Amino acid sequence: MGEPLEDAGRELAVAGTGIVPMIDEGLGNSAYLADLGDGRALAVDVSRDMRPVRAAARRDGLRVAFAAETHLHADFLSGARQLAASDGAEILGSAAGRRAFTHHGLADGDEVDLGGLTLRAWATPGHTTEHLSFLLLDGSQVLGAFTGGSLLVGAAARTDLAGPEQTEPLARAQYASLRRLATLPDATPVYPTHGAGSFCSAPPSAERTTTIGREKAANPLLAAPDEDAFVTALLASPSTFPPYFLRLAAENRRGPAVLTSEPGLAALPADLVRALVEDGAQVIDVRPLDAYAAGHIPGSLAIALRPVFATWLGWLVPGPATALVFVRDPGQDPGEIAWQALKIGCGNLAGELAGGLPAWAAAGQPVTATTLITPGQVAPARVIDVRQASEYAGGHLPGARNIELGALAGEATGASGEQVVTMCGHGERAATAASLLERAGHTEIAILPGGPPDWSHITGLPLEAGA
Repeated sequence: MGEPLEDAGRELAVAGTGIVPMIDEGLGNSAYLADLGDGRALAVDVSRDMRPVRAAARRDGLRVAFAAETHLHADFLSGARQLAASDGAEILGSAAGRRAFTHHGLADGDEVDLGGLTLRAWATPGHTTEHLSFLLLDGSQVLGAFTGGSLLVGAAARTDLAGPEQTEPLARAQYASLRRLATLPDATPVYPTHGAGSFCSAPPSAERTTTIGREKAANPLLAAPDEDAFVTALLASPSTFPPYFLRLAAENRRGPAVLTSEPGLAALPADLVRALVEDGAQVIDVRPLDAYAAGHIPGSLAIALRPVFATWLGWLVPGPATALVFVRDPGQDPGEIAWQALKIGCGNLAGELAGGLPAWAAAGQPVTATTLITPGQVAPARVIDVRQASEYAGGHLPGARNIELGALAGEATGASGEQVVTMCGHGERAATAASLLERAGHTEIAILPGGPPDWSHITGLPLEAGA
């Protein structure tokens, strides 16, 4: 197990090591790049979207020599294998993860010499069965703990992704793992992977990093009086999660395919797009709400290009085999679309509609529109609020129905004679919901831009709270 750990009260810069977080706001995760002090770097939990780690390494003149994985990720495809192929990085991960590609398998207490610094593996099962945390050491001094989905800022990651039969046993394992991490010196910096916005967790704080001492003082799970109370608190009111979570861990165990070039989107003429759609391809309209509502390809799925684009793409596309054709505005980056799709396993990128919607219309292809409605025009009882249940409970239009966006496709039932109004917190998810209802056969659909507070402010009427 190595020497006893000393307090990490001094700044990392004193030890010659800087740790740079690379935050994916859309997935709610953080990856890390640690400067090892000799032109080499350690990368931790890097996704297949290589742009952040490439930019950080280039800025600091570093080569990624090690790529550590705290667990088999369910919410994104790992970039570790790509770093091994392109940079010669040594992949470090749990031996219990049984990865099917070359890597250095680690067990509890194993250490890796990083060239002056040491990385020590601690088994911290809970979020997953094979989960490791990594302690970065300078001699006996702990410089930081990469805790993955174990200890988070004010929380711990969920334990229900491996199936209902493992949820409680993993929660009990998470209890032991958090208490083990709490034995580290109070000043130890903690670098979790999951954070605010992650469907792997529900941390109360927007902060991304913390210390052991802060968590001992403020994390309610560490304050649980016993294991049973901990399990009850951890498993209370679990949120839904995207169905692609159920396949990505296995894909990460096999190893994502190594990319040989920067991803992009081929330009497709309108007639080819039409043929692809007839053959089962899905059109994804990534334009902003107003542009989609003004005119779009019938049957297209509206998912506005923004940080959370990847989550909703993975949630709503039937599976990775579905061919995807994108419609974008000229100012939207096709590389951003491609990277976001690839990092969550949507790799069948047929291309994009050349010339966008104007070219489609000019080719004589059909275009349809969706009504945008104002707060004063809304009959609240016709509203479908597609936010998460916890958001809906915080305040909604009186009489509005809550169907979470991820569940809407399964509950959309054929055409209706009455107008249906979709709404969310801003308008983007409402547009996605409208497109799902349109595909299901609804013809009387309107979108209410803005959220419940906007409606209340404009109408002067109160919101309802609770489920």
